[in-house]
Amino acid sequence: MIASLQVLLFLALALLFFVLEAWALIDAVRRPPAAFTYAGKRTKNLWLVVTGLGAALGFLAIPPPLGLGFGSLFMMFGAVVPAGIYLGDVRPAVRGYGGGRRRPPQGGGW
Repeated sequence: MIASLQVLLFLALALLFFVLEAWALIDAVRRPPAAFTYAGKRTKNLWLVVTGLGAALGFLAIPPPLGLGFGSLFMMFGAVVPAGIYLGDVRPAVRGYGGGRRRPPQGGGW
């Protein structure tokens, strides 16, 4: 029973990590290249490669009921680190570039 619970927890953790990795990759794809250089966060191509490799490794590390299980816990954690860096540091910096958001007018407006 405990072994089954451990397998389910490991599977849930692997899927959660993969969702984060895919989110980081999709977000990096959607951002314009100028946003990365404007924010001083390297280039878009670098972040696409880093998050893409992380997502690929995360996919390979999903355990056998749903995935291939070619990884270990170390590989799972190593694959989620770039996604965490992107989502925690790079995404907030590049999010403010463009985007069509307008600030409300300052003052009373009269």
